[in-house]
Amino acid sequence: MQQDAIALGSLEAELRRQDAYTRDGHTARTLVREPDLRIVFVAMRGGASMAPHRTDQTGSILVISGQLRVRFPDRVLELAAGQLLVIPAAATHELDAIVDSACVITLGWDAP
Repeated sequence: MQQDAIALGSLEAELRRQDAYTRDGHTARTLVREPDLRIVFVAMRGGASMAPHRTDQTGSILVISGQLRVRFPDRVLELAAGQLLVIPAAATHELDAIVDSACVITLGWDAP
């Protein structure tokens, strides 16, 4: 798979104009969808949250702008722009935007 480079700055601005962002406080776009990998760009309004969830594969969150709080059952981490956090497989977590924020979420994926 060969793909062009993705301009995240303009994508962030585009997502913030979408109805879902206004309505739900966050929206996302899948950038890569391969049999073994997903990469998703997420824009979140300050104060917005994503409900507790987990994935079966290891993932990561790379904060592009703003500041996010990641809540696990046993700890809470705050991530600023430029920080990367690896999320272990099956780790239940929640995501809160402390201020307007954007991140890239990478997920391993079970190939069919």
